[in-house]
Amino acid sequence: MTDTSVDPPRTPRRSPAGAAESPRPAARRGHRTGTNRPDDGNSTAATRPAGARPTTARPAEGTSGAAHAAPPAAERSAAGAAGAGGAAGPTGADLHLDLPATGSRRSALMDALREAIRSGRLAPGTRLPPYRALAADLGIARNTAADAYAELVAEGWLTARQGSGTTVAERAEPVPPARARRSSRPPRPAHDLRQGQPDAAAFPRTAWLAAGRRALTAAPNEAFGPGDPQGRRELREVLADYLARARGVRTDPDRIVVCSGFAHALRLLFDGPRAVLPARTAGALAVEGYGLAFHRGLLAGAGATTRPLPLDEHGARVGGLAEDPEIRTALLTPAHQFPTGGPLHPGRRAAVVDWARGRGGLVLEDDYDGEFRYDRQPVGALQGLDPERVVYLGTASKSLSPALRLGWMVLPDHLVDRVLAAKGEREAWASALDQLTLAEFIDSGGYDRHVRRMRRRYRDRRDRLVAALAEHAPHIEVTGIAAGLHAVLRLAPGTERSVLKAAAYRGLVLDGLADYRHPLLTAEAMPATDGLVVGYATPPDHAYPAALEALCAILPPPL
Repeated sequence: MTDTSVDPPRTPRRSPAGAAESPRPAARRGHRTGTNRPDDGNSTAATRPAGARPTTARPAEGTSGAAHAAPPAAERSAAGAAGAGGAAGPTGADLHLDLPATGSRRSALMDALREAIRSGRLAPGTRLPPYRALAADLGIARNTAADAYAELVAEGWLTARQGSGTTVAERAEPVPPARARRSSRPPRPAHDLRQGQPDAAAFPRTAWLAAGRRALTAAPNEAFGPGDPQGRRELREVLADYLARARGVRTDPDRIVVCSGFAHALRLLFDGPRAVLPARTAGALAVEGYGLAFHRGLLAGAGATTRPLPLDEHGARVGGLAEDPEIRTALLTPAHQFPTGGPLHPGRRAAVVDWARGRGGLVLEDDYDGEFRYDRQPVGALQGLDPERVVYLGTASKSLSPALRLGWMVLPDHLVDRVLAAKGEREAWASALDQLTLAEFIDSGGYDRHVRRMRRRYRDRRDRLVAALAEHAPHIEVTGIAAGLHAVLRLAPGTERSVLKAAAYRGLVLDGLADYRHPLLTAEAMPATDGLVVGYATPPDHAYPAALEALCAILPPPL
């Protein structure tokens, strides 16, 4: 039923912002001159007189609404007449279109209509209600509904003819909805004790932001141009001072090359057509018998042959280097063997440097967590013994965050130009803005304060782990706890696999020691040991007690 009486003059309507809006024209028929709007469909049926409005209440414009009520009687009759004649197919005057409460009304209406057509809910040939009726049902402006119809016509979703209204375009079959892509990433664990990750919640956001502001304010204009492959001079200068003071590294800014992390450094040295140490000429590479499989895989992918060095309580047994004439390079973790723990014995540190001098080879020093030592002052870098035979590799991944993607190589003088040639003419990896911020963070003392604070926090985490094991599993030996962000729990032979299964059942994620063993390391050279590699830095403070409880629950009883 349509009220044919003439409305009294309308008062200006208030927009959500409170501004008065001019009254809208009472009616529009078909296309206006100079517009590309679809026909309203009322030219073939009874129309609403100018100024008339339906007697049913409508939701206010700008609110969430669903067009679920039938349009006024005259428009229903028109739609039904068209449908009965078969010219426009079945009517679709009663639509259910849920629109969100915020955002563009036109975009929301177009998305809702596309989805209804795509899913088959609006079949090809279905006649849509006049845009005026749809606008009233949804509580939106008529112009908004008309523009949405016109754009969907242009896109091919709808068709419109003068005098016949707007219909769903003919298609062979409905377009199936896009299937959601299933993520290949595993779900977040209930308890995370993986090694190698610092406490992400402890990143010094406020201090880093302040350093970034100061660095950007002082940065020269050229800092915002193409990057220098050697890295920003500001960062290399403060790194040279910091590494000399805190790690005993002997260098100057011109021998430092900034990279995006340890893996990037390995790729520059061994991988690609401009590799500094190509596999065909560099000979075999000695690595520690236990280490990251990721690094071994990267080296293997570059064509390098790795030979494992057995380990004992004094670190890698480097005496075997002299027995293999094919080995010219050795990759070591002298300050804190990864993952078994412990520094390289002083006698072996001197021996490996003497070997490199006599062989004309190189030692690659991975100083991945040298700042975090708890029982005494940090062990100094091996590089200090011979800067021309040791390549020092460091990163901010453990001390700050792996998200920064910043690392550095302290190189012998004869390798600097070759590494720069491998990087290319422009910096393609490390952000110059992050480099400037890190330089300011170190220079202002913020980095030292953060490292000291995290050293205390991680030492407390370690002590709580040791205390929990002493109380609930005193038969479990804990090693590698003098430094770093992880500990090794020694297990009885043959129990590692079952313990890892029990951990997975409880939603506890950690690593087994077997995952780090070099596949070519024989039992004769070094017998295999069952164990767990437990990272105590990863969980946030509130989650650490529950993680320790879950860990103690899966440990096997004493034999």
